[in-house]
Order: sequence, then C-alpha cells, then structure tokens
Amino acid sequence: MTRRSLKERLAILSDAAKYDASCASSGTSRRDSTRGGLGSTEGSGICHAYAPDGRCISLLKILLTNFCIFDCAYCINRSSSNVERARFTPEEVVWLTLEFYRRNYIEGLFLSSGIVRSSDHTMEQMVRVARELRLTHRFNGYIHLKTIPDAASALIAEAGLYADRLSINVELPTDAGVAALAPEKRPAGIRRAMADVRLSIEEAGEPTLRTRTRRRFAPAGQSTQMIIGADNASDATILGSSARLYGSYGLKRVYYSAFSPIPDASSRLPPVKPPLMREHRLYQADWLYRFYGFAIGEVTAQRPDGMLDLDLDPKLAWALAHRDRFPVDVNRAAREMLLRVPGFGVRTVDALLIARRQKRLRLDDLARLRVPLRKARPFIVMEGWTPRRLADRADLRALFLPEPQQLVLL
Repeated sequence: MTRRSLKERLAILSDAAKYDASCASSGTSRRDSTRGGLGSTEGSGICHAYAPDGRCISLLKILLTNFCIFDCAYCINRSSSNVERARFTPEEVVWLTLEFYRRNYIEGLFLSSGIVRSSDHTMEQMVRVARELRLTHRFNGYIHLKTIPDAASALIAEAGLYADRLSINVELPTDAGVAALAPEKRPAGIRRAMADVRLSIEEAGEPTLRTRTRRRFAPAGQSTQMIIGADNASDATILGSSARLYGSYGLKRVYYSAFSPIPDASSRLPPVKPPLMREHRLYQADWLYRFYGFAIGEVTAQRPDGMLDLDLDPKLAWALAHRDRFPVDVNRAAREMLLRVPGFGVRTVDALLIARRQKRLRLDDLARLRVPLRKARPFIVMEGWTPRRLADRADLRALFLPEPQQLVLL
C-alpha cells in the first residue's frame, strides 16, 4: 500500500471528523500563562465552534485514524465500509497542532478516533498526544478528547489531567437502538465511563487539605452526542434520555446529529435523512429544559406522537397550547413566567427585572432590547399595550407559521 503524504491524510481524517458534532470549546478557563508556554483557550480567530458569549473558537478537528474494528451500521468509518483509510502517529498530531497554532489557524484541538487493535491501545495513543502537548510543548490551548468505549479507567483518568473537555458518545437514544445498530458497543460501559468522569470532575473541584487549591480535571466538563433519525425513537424519547444524562452525569452538553445516509448503507437504516429542522427543534427544546425551567413532558406534550412541531419553536408551541396562562403582565410577573413568554430570552428577562424597578415598561423598552415583538405581543400586557382580540384569535397559530416558498420560473 502506498503511503500517503501528511497533507493527503489530513484531508481524509479532517473530513472523517465532520460527523462528530460534539465539538465545542465553551466552559473552560485560561490555563496559567504567567509561567510561559504556547497557546491560549481565549481569543479570536477562524471558527468551527462557538462559546456561550458568541465568540468564534477555531479548532483543529481530526481523527487519529479512521480505521475501526467496530462495524456500527450508521458510521461511515465502520469496518465494512469502503472509504479511504488513513492514520496519524501521535507525533504527527502534535506537530500539526503546534504548526496550525503558530500560523494562527486554530486555538485548540478536537481529537477523536476509530478503534484500532483495542480500545486501550487507541486511547493510550490519544492520551499521548495530549500529554506531549501539555508537558513537552507547554501548550495552553484548548484540548477536547473523545474517549474510546471500554477503555481502561486509568487511561480516562489520565486523559482528564490534560484535556479541557472529555466526551464519549452514547450514539443512540435507547439501549435497544444501540443493540440493533452498534451491537459491539455496550451502553452500560459507556454510562459507567461517564460516571467515573463525573466523580473525577467533582473530586477535582474540592480543595485539597494541604494546599487548599483545586486540581485540574477536564475543567470544561464532559459532553456526548446522539444520532437522530437512525432509529425510530421519538423526540420525547430522545429528550427524556438527554434529561437523564444531564441529571445523572452532570453533562455540559448533549449534541444532536441528524442521521445522514452513507454509502453502502445497511438495510436497517432509513433511506433518507431526517429534516435538519428536527435537529434544530431538539436543540431548542434542550435549551428550554436546561435554562428556562420547562419539564421535558411540557415541551413534548403538544403532539400525541411525541414529536416536536417542525413549524414552530417549542416555546411558542407550548404557549399556543396554554393560552389560559397568557397574557403575562411584564411589569408584575415572576421571572419563571416571563421565561415562558415567546421571544423572551434569559438575558432579556434578567434585563427586564432590573429595568422595571425604575419605571413602568412599555413596548418601546422591549424594542430596545431587540425582542421580536411580532412573536411576543399576543402574550404580554405592558404599560400602554393590551393584546385585546389578538390573543383570542382562533388563527393565532397561522400568524407564526413560516411563509410558503413561492416557485419562481426563470
């Protein structure tokens, strides 16, 4: 077999990494740069991920290898796939990361891998990359490692010493789905690894008796990814699984990746991909659960099949289904109810609570906060504004539906 150049392997393995959505650099802090070293987790540059404050974060996102001994039906890199194969050595990944950083192309590394030889062998090589970057080259930039299923707990523990974030994919929303499409993976083992990471993160957060300082272990936490649409799980099932993961393992983020048909696909997979809007609605519903005080059952109860409305965002769909809870008096309502008003974000609500201590709020104040008034007006009462007949219109839903696309003949 002809050995490919580094450039050719980079093209193959960066393209293979695009299927992993659980790549974000939010939630970490700057490593100690006062002692010298290379890189930073902060700053700006070309971007492949976003921090919560909207900053663009540039990451070198690659696989160590796309060879894999597993044959997961939904994976482009499964052992039975005919894709081009390539592999980096740990030293090559270290060199690429440093060279890309020096050229200001990236601010960090996202490293995943197929499984070669064994889970432990692959995980050891990934840990070696992070260890070399941190200890030998004093690299202070962001590192996200995708841990390998069934890897030894000692390797995962070492990975957390060097990585800012660790993640392991649960792959599918249910154990039955994993058994059908990825029978070589063990959901119980994945959950056990998540539990170990959570315990290590919590232990690292406690100050030691001797130094009163906290140790570093995956300071940006852990995340996971679910593939959406490869099995028949409903949105209610998907979000219920996410809620259990957040509660049980303290995850920072669950990523949803819409299934995309792959070459030579198994007959067990659907022939078409789900609409990308479904992925978007799941993210919105996930946000409502995590930051807006909604229960999963509230978000998914609008339709009997447990699916989210693709035409309306989940908060608006809930508000239309609970018209008896509106309109809300913006000048008097509690924070919990203001968060349920369509068009009101968390920052908007916090700003309104501060502003209304000084004066009675009007629609002009919402406009200055860039609230989408078209969405919010039917659900609120303010100084000088009452929705009157607007809130009682039988066709209120129709006012929010996207306009149909018109066919233009050229």
